[in-house]
Amino acid sequence: MRRFASIVALAVLAGCATFSEDGGFGAVQRMVKDRTGQDAHWVRNDREVGEVRARTREILSRPLSADDAVQVALLNNPGLQAAYAELGIAEADLVQAGRLPNPHLAYLRVRHGAELKTETAFTLNLFAFLTIPLATEMESRRFEALKRAVAARAVGVAGRTGQAWARTLAARESARYFGDVKSAAEAGAELARRMAAAGNFSRLQQAREHAFYADAVAQLARARHAELAEREGLARLMGLWGGDLAFQLPERLPDLPAAPQQLDDLEQRALDGRLDVQSARLELEALAKSLGLTRATRLVNAVEFGPARVTESPEPRKKGYEISLQIPLFDWGDARIARAESLYMQGVNRLAQVALEARSEVREAYSAYRTAYDLARHYRDEIVPLRKRISEEMLLRYNGNLASVFELLADARLQVMSVSAAIEAQRDFWLADSALQAALTAGPPGVSGADMKPTAGAAMPPAGH
Repeated sequence: MRRFASIVALAVLAGCATFSEDGGFGAVQRMVKDRTGQDAHWVRNDREVGEVRARTREILSRPLSADDAVQVALLNNPGLQAAYAELGIAEADLVQAGRLPNPHLAYLRVRHGAELKTETAFTLNLFAFLTIPLATEMESRRFEALKRAVAARAVGVAGRTGQAWARTLAARESARYFGDVKSAAEAGAELARRMAAAGNFSRLQQAREHAFYADAVAQLARARHAELAEREGLARLMGLWGGDLAFQLPERLPDLPAAPQQLDDLEQRALDGRLDVQSARLELEALAKSLGLTRATRLVNAVEFGPARVTESPEPRKKGYEISLQIPLFDWGDARIARAESLYMQGVNRLAQVALEARSEVREAYSAYRTAYDLARHYRDEIVPLRKRISEEMLLRYNGNLASVFELLADARLQVMSVSAAIEAQRDFWLADSALQAALTAGPPGVSGADMKPTAGAAMPPAGH
């Protein structure tokens, strides 16, 4: 009995697993901070709701930078808060794995005439006790893998928010420039109408000017809707509604950096830093431990031992112990072993696939980043200045009566279109920059450089003459 009491004492100590103060979220916060520079927050009570609300309002009181938008998303995105709750579920599984199942108490009472017989047994599953360290280690690895998976989701939301911010600013600039196109087209159409009424303009020329004006109106409508759609997408990622939807944004996109990033060992950086690779690696280690546990319990997975007492009236009380175990008569555990081995090989190939995709995605993302930078710089340094010089020369020709007002208007339209294309090129660079950071740290945030598309009306041709 003393030996049994010692075993029970050890079991109680082994089963004293407790919950952490932060539910594992501290590690997630650090990983998100390292990769985004912003703070993640898990809202779990009314006080924290108020704190997050106050901080959000303080950020929204000024024009939102890209970092501000990311910070608001990390504080308010409801999908992230739901993902953070998965940490609590996983930690509960970890704590449960470190605790013994409750002991069994058996009691038998039989009376036959004047004879009374009672049997009492108090048993504990010793096999569960012996496998606690292995089961706890396995659940601990799964918990660590989940932390990285949750952090990867947060970093992904941050990346999508940064991209949505860039698209929203670009859409607003494009809508503003298409408004200029529409104004120029309207002036040309009105002038053509008056000249046609005076007999100085053919109906064909008037129709061309009016058609260009009609196209400009349609393109402006599309551009304004694109601006609204991008802004709504940004608001969804930031978890905003009601009065918070009146948030302000800067007037224009940030300037290009002086030089693009020069990154060496892209593939190794991705394999070392990407959270999805780390998560897949930890999941595979947990599966390997699970396979070891399955092999250990292949034949016998329930051995119960404990003190027993038998009382038979009028005989004296008898004490002893009881052992019960499963007999592997029908199930020899081979099915469980085969299942565990298949799960492990599945994990091996899943890790290989994640690593393969990480290498490929980071190569593609860096190519898109460099291409987008070169194009944006080309528009900024070559195309836009060239269009400006052409417009200046056209204005001189007009002042010297060497060009008509319609030629001047057509050139103004071309200049506006060049500026609009430059805005899109600048937007594409910031999208590619965000996609590259995601490919290095957590995986694609949803839009890669290869998926970038021009905004509405980017290819509208000028009117012919």
